[in-house]
Amino acid sequence: MFRNAFENSPSRATRPGLVLAAVAVVQFMVSLDLSVVNLGLPQIGAALGFSEVGLTWVIHAYALTFGGLLLLGGKLADRYGRRRVLLLGLAVFGLASLAGGFAEEPGHLVAARAVQGIGAAALAPAALSLLTSTFPSGKARVRAFGVWSAVNAAGGALGVLIGGLLTEYASWRWLMFVNVPMAVGALILAARSVAADPPAESRGRPDVLGAVLATAGMVLLVFGVVRTDRHAWTSSTTLITLLIAVVLLAAFVYVEKSTTRDPLIRLGLFTNRSVVGANAFNLLLGAAMASCFYFASLYLQRVLGTGPAKTGIQFLPFALGVVLGAVLAIKFGYRAAPRTLLAVGGLLTAAGFAWFGLISADGSFLVDVLGPSIVTSVGFGLCLGPVVSVATRGVAAHETGTASGLLVSSRQIGASLGLAALGTAAHRRTGSAGTLNDGYALGLTLGAVLLAGAVVVALAVLPRKSVAAPAAPSLVGEKR
Repeated sequence: MFRNAFENSPSRATRPGLVLAAVAVVQFMVSLDLSVVNLGLPQIGAALGFSEVGLTWVIHAYALTFGGLLLLGGKLADRYGRRRVLLLGLAVFGLASLAGGFAEEPGHLVAARAVQGIGAAALAPAALSLLTSTFPSGKARVRAFGVWSAVNAAGGALGVLIGGLLTEYASWRWLMFVNVPMAVGALILAARSVAADPPAESRGRPDVLGAVLATAGMVLLVFGVVRTDRHAWTSSTTLITLLIAVVLLAAFVYVEKSTTRDPLIRLGLFTNRSVVGANAFNLLLGAAMASCFYFASLYLQRVLGTGPAKTGIQFLPFALGVVLGAVLAIKFGYRAAPRTLLAVGGLLTAAGFAWFGLISADGSFLVDVLGPSIVTSVGFGLCLGPVVSVATRGVAAHETGTASGLLVSSRQIGASLGLAALGTAAHRRTGSAGTLNDGYALGLTLGAVLLAGAVVVALAVLPRKSVAAPAAPSLVGEKR
């Protein structure tokens, strides 16, 4: 039924402009969902009776299923078709958002968020892989990824604004409902603009065991880090949890190496320096940026006493800065190597975080937030397009979905681990005779350290010149 409802006619061809529009809507929706709930967490906790620690799982449930299943989502897109997996993911995401808006208990909302993550894990790599194959090289590729990066970051930044307005003037439930019309619109647009994929070459059954091991390992890893607010890093509880996580992840690597099925990810992909460097950079970038939205929004509300709606408005300069950074990445992307743009963008973002680390308890938006927001956002915008372009360069056509899933996974896993680790560090600083401001400042300063590490990765690992993409049939104008 699903296939009959959304399958294009064999003669319809993919239209690049509409593909870019569809992917932009999808990415905006996914990015929006990662940040839109942040300002509503206090109201969600009060309405549904969440504990302080349990409330973090409103974020983690989505991020973990999203990040943990992205490799499988990318593999399924390669195997069963980008269009089909994209449409299925949109349907799941929209229905889960609707269910979350009607949640009456903490478990209901956490479960809905987890299912949202499953849908996002299917649609995000399929959309990014579709963008990669539709714009394989040249100026069109630079422009396409520039648009994608601007929409990606704008969704995250505007999510804070939208979240604040909905929380203050409507209800926290609209933080979930807002996704439904976007999912429907993206589904219709993608169904009309994206041609059906050609039959994939059979490579055996998908590696479901690998997906289970990877997901379970990452869930336990983040869970172990999150619980350090109650159990010390050296406690037996933390050490055992982290050890089990490492064992599961090691088993995942073994399965990928020895399985007779089509592996979730071919380990030979990691011999590509562009893939390795881009994902390492992306993981550190994701870890830092998740903490930026988290600590900055809490500082504005809990330290400066700003309301949710006004806090959201005060994030607008950040959104505009990211768009500016993305435009600059397009302008200089024709002449400068992606490695150079990533290093410059990483340095700018790190400088902004270091500036954020100077926030004071009696500060103000103009003095403590506006300046570092602009520096951080411009640097962030410079990084987004180039890191995606690098991560999918030199990758065979039948592995673009896997490479895309790996890249999005590194960002989301980095965000989960970064928020857990830096949040724990901030909590401990606050608890040891400190103030909320002291904890948030420490978290933001540690984010600057992570970004400095990302710059080192860009300079030490990424090749000086882009790797040429292998020849592959283009999806543009191709008859099905």
